[in-house]
Formats: sequence, C-alpha cells, structure tokens
Amino acid sequence: MTRSGKRDNGGQFAKGRSGNPKGRPKKPPPPRSSAFDVVVDRTLTVTRNGVPQEITMEEALQHRTYQDALAGKRLAERQVLKWIEQREAWYANHAAKSTRRTIAFQHSPSPDNAKPALDLLGIVSRNERFDDTDKYWPRQLLEPWAVQAALDRRRSLAPLSESDVRGILRCTRDADSLNWPKGSRE
Repeated sequence: MTRSGKRDNGGQFAKGRSGNPKGRPKKPPPPRSSAFDVVVDRTLTVTRNGVPQEITMEEALQHRTYQDALAGKRLAERQVLKWIEQREAWYANHAAKSTRRTIAFQHSPSPDNAKPALDLLGIVSRNERFDDTDKYWPRQLLEPWAVQAALDRRRSLAPLSESDVRGILRCTRDADSLNWPKGSRE
C-alpha cells in the first residue's frame, strides 16, 4: 500500500491506515411515533350503566366499529369479520396449548321445547287476548325487539308480500312500534 492510503497490489492497507476512514456508520435514530399512535395510546373515561370506566382509545374505536357493523355498515362488517378470522386462526394455532372444554351439541328431534325456550329467552310473551285452555300450547306473541332485529338483519332485495306483513303484524305484540326498513313492504 502507498502512503496516500491506497491499497498496494496485495490488497491490504498500510499499517495504521483504515479502509474506512469515516468510521463505523451511526445507527439510524428510532422512528418517532406517529400522531395516530399517540392518539390510540390515550385513555378515555366512559360511563356504562352508570359506572365510569377507563378504556383505551383503541378499545373505543373497536366498540364503535362493532356498533357500526350491527347497524349494517359494510366496511365495519368486513372489519369485524377480519377480527373474527384472526381470532379463529389464533385459536387454531394455539388449540393444542389451551385446555378448552368441548361442549357436545344436543339436538332435540321434538319441537315441544321450542316455545318454552323462546319464552325463557324473552323472545315471546303470552297473548292476553286469548283464553288459554291448552296449558301446553298457550298462544304467544313475538316481542317487538326480536321482530325489529329480524327486520333490520333482512338482506333480501325483494319486498315482503302483503300476506307476510299481515302475518308479522298478527304475531307481534305492539306491532305499531315496528320501524319497517325502506323497500321491505310492497
């Protein structure tokens, strides 16, 4: 190597000369947090059922996304479905590690338990307009909240027929309180 610091024919630098005169490059600075990260890390005080709770902004955004999905907004529905897929994938990968108890599905071939189950869940109530002589099959009406939920979930583009509407009105307690979606009735 020559005195100017260049390599000689042997490919080596002269003694006391570095091949990297500027030294080792410095590490890049750590990336700064984005404005979104700063906002998401904050906490909010939310009152639920009269009880104040501290939740993160991320939890609040997720809760809002769930509400929008239940309201039928397509983008929110897609996001919730992605969350479900991610959760199911995680469970599939970690199923061997977890000790989840499996529950056997019991199917009753007899529909005799359907009305008591609907009554127990609060989906139907006793129809007071009729004298119930049959204690096993009393006349019952659907609760308006259950019918409203079914109407809101309805995805068909075809409107309900007049006989369908009459049937819904006949079988629903306080049917005047229903809000019919646009285009659901002929």
